[in-house]
Order: sequence, then C-alpha cells, then structure tokens
Amino acid sequence: MIPHEPLSSLDELSRALRCLPGVGPKASQRMALHLLQHDREGAERLAHALVAAMRAVQHCERCNTFTEGTLCALCQSDKRDPSLLCVVETPADLLMVEQTQAYSGLYFVLMGRLSPLDGIGPREIRLERLLKRATDGIVREVILATNFTNEGEATAHYLGELLSTRDLRVTRLARGVPVGGELEYVDAGTLAQALRERRALGG
Repeated sequence: MIPHEPLSSLDELSRALRCLPGVGPKASQRMALHLLQHDREGAERLAHALVAAMRAVQHCERCNTFTEGTLCALCQSDKRDPSLLCVVETPADLLMVEQTQAYSGLYFVLMGRLSPLDGIGPREIRLERLLKRATDGIVREVILATNFTNEGEATAHYLGELLSTRDLRVTRLARGVPVGGELEYVDAGTLAQALRERRALGG
C-alpha cells in the first residue's frame, strides 16, 4: 500500500475553509489562494479572531445564546419584559427578531431543532433547560419562533404540547413568514408583522 503524503499547509487551509456553509472544494481553494496572495494581513487577523472567539465565547446561562460573560447583555437588561419568552433556533434568528424592533421580551436559543432522522432529539437541544426557564414563575407567554421548515414546525408542535399544560400562554408566529422560510433570511418588516399577529398555538 502506498502511504498517503501529508497535506501541504495550503491544502490544509483549503480543506479547513470548507467548514463554512455553502463553501465547496473550488470555493475554499479560491479563498485560500486569495488570502495568501492578496491579503496575508487579513489572514492573520482572521486566524487571531477565530482563536480569540473560540476561547472567549460561551453560552449564556439563562438564554443559551453566545456571550463572553455568564449572562448576555439582553438577559442583564432591565428594559426587557421578563414575562415574554421568545424561543428561536439560532443566535442568527435572535438577531433577526431584534432587528424588527417589534419585540421587547427575552429569549431562549435552542441551538438547533428537533430532527429525528439526524439523531437530534429533545436532549440534544437541551429542552430541559428551556422548560426550567419557561416555568420560572415570571414568564407568562412563550412565543415559538422556530423556522417554518418541517423540522421547525415539528419542534414548535412538540414545544407547544410540552408547555401548554403548564399554565403558560403559548403562541406561534403568524404566517407572514413563508412556509419553508428561515428567520435568518426573512426581511425585518415581514418578521415584525408575524410577531404582532402571532396566534395561540392550536388556535
């Protein structure tokens, strides 16, 4: 058997860049060559920023989004309505809801969605933490703002069943968000309207 030659540094860089969404072998090779040929200073900044972020960024103890402290800035704010809890799939979705300027409550970030085919169940997205957060005696309404994909809808249905028996008002975004749509790619105006017109789950 012929032993494999070790990858060159350029090949390693190109392969590492493929972890980015939508980046295949050709695109990653172009990126690697661009950084080395045209922007070595930018490549250095990128490398340092990645290392720094990996060391510093953690999960907020209350809402599970990314933060560098124990609690994120939103959870620490006394200007938010603690009786409202908006459940989203990702930190990117949280940012999209914030951009609407139509919501003043707090959040819980699942960091995923139920997907049995991919082996992602309630334990993998830490639903026990959400349940504890939603039943703290302060939260009165839980807004399920998962995406309108099959997995997002299944997650919303599961959470609705889980939370509706616990003396909470459980609502879902209105259908202004298109079926199959992901919040990260929905314009702020449409999302704001979906928030304002949210409906009681099952209603």
